[in-house]
Amino acid sequence: MVSATPASPPDGRRVALLTLGCARNEVDSEELAARLHAGGWAVSTDGEGADVVLVNTCGFVEKAKQDSIQTLLAAADTGAKVVATGCMAERYGRELAGSLPEAQAVLGFDAYPDISARLDAVLAGEKIESHVPRDRRELLPLTPVARRDSGVVLPGHGSPATPVRAEPAADEHTPAHLRPVLRRRLDSGPVASLKLASGCDRRCAFCAIPAFRGAFVSRTPDELLAEAEWLARSGVRELVLVSENSTSYGKDLGDPRLLEKLLPQLAAVPGIVRVRASYLQPAETRPGLIEAIAGTPGVAPYFDLSFQHSSEAVLRRMRRFGSTTRFLELLAAARELAPEAGARSNFIVGFPGETRADVDELVRFLSAARLDAIGVFDYSDEDGTEAVGLSGKVPAATVKRRYDKLSALADELCSQRAEERLGSTVEVLIDSVDDGVVEGRAAHQAPEVDGSTTLVAPPTGGVDLTALRPGDLVRATVTGTEGVDLVAVPVEMISASA
Repeated sequence: MVSATPASPPDGRRVALLTLGCARNEVDSEELAARLHAGGWAVSTDGEGADVVLVNTCGFVEKAKQDSIQTLLAAADTGAKVVATGCMAERYGRELAGSLPEAQAVLGFDAYPDISARLDAVLAGEKIESHVPRDRRELLPLTPVARRDSGVVLPGHGSPATPVRAEPAADEHTPAHLRPVLRRRLDSGPVASLKLASGCDRRCAFCAIPAFRGAFVSRTPDELLAEAEWLARSGVRELVLVSENSTSYGKDLGDPRLLEKLLPQLAAVPGIVRVRASYLQPAETRPGLIEAIAGTPGVAPYFDLSFQHSSEAVLRRMRRFGSTTRFLELLAAARELAPEAGARSNFIVGFPGETRADVDELVRFLSAARLDAIGVFDYSDEDGTEAVGLSGKVPAATVKRRYDKLSALADELCSQRAEERLGSTVEVLIDSVDDGVVEGRAAHQAPEVDGSTTLVAPPTGGVDLTALRPGDLVRATVTGTEGVDLVAVPVEMISASA
């Protein structure tokens, strides 16, 4: 791995790095940015004037794939050379290249350690062989503890292969703040994602991610603490822990309870005021982890639980576990420890074999769960998944009708949940101050997906609104709601940003 802050590159080789999809992709892009910067490229997120536009694509669902294609086509219109990488490029490779001649290259994950040289070749007009897709689960040993030293490229891990420049080797005695970090931030906001792991060992019938992201591999606590300290020194105040399945963290390192131990260590990093865990699997969310999330100072009492449905019959067909009763018990256990805890989840409607009774069961769960944010997705077949071959396909018109019904219910229920917070006290991390409008998020609001909190001036006294800055953490009283969004009056500064 290398330092994230090498000397500034010379002018003349400019790359715009555009990121689509999830927060995990954002971390991958910042690794690519560090490699490119160290290789002499001037890196930005603005395609204007770029020699090469590198699009980190998303290949999760059909809409995401279409967004990726549209972004690649728009990049080609700028006159720059266009390179596709990321999940869609990894998943489809030559097929994508054949259908998208506007892209000069389609690069998979294995190209990441050598990304600077690949773009040099593209800029020189050389023909780059397109990526050939393969099931990345087959590249890693079946035994989780044997995976770390396999030499397989893992995006966002500061992957193996050629370092970009020599650095003193780190060992177990090297303090976290002296460990090298392979990352270059692409924005200056007070929130950043920290990737716990890559890949997934689950076999959900609707999901293709393990085939192109690979089997589950954790990063070590030392790596994570070093990156957390580096992010804090760059002005980050909130860490959002991301992965395909955060509840599996540590199982390949010999300690399935490692996330419980890591959370207080991350929360103790100087400058960090909030740590947020995301992508929790309900079947793997153990009592000790619930206690760590609900009761550790500096850790947001926030439960991002991947329920997907609540009908036991549908969950079995999805190759998942749980039921309305079990899920409600899980939420109750969290709220017993932290009554104000936030909770969100996503749900799929129209999965093969889903009946009216299954939909009614999901409605029953949602009505009782008091979730702060609900994502509803209409099922569609995904290449390479088991669900493509399942019987009992729900007609498209029925899927749409169920989707519309559940989406409307979700909006109503989340608005009601926000109203329950009227009069309560929340801790708001300020994200932006723009023309006097101060926007932030309470502990139950993750970036971009769970709504926000607008701070308004108190009638008299209190915190001076005009003095607030991004990264400040304030205590506020909720005075209004707009859907899932809150309006609050700041009453106390908890921690001012540097």
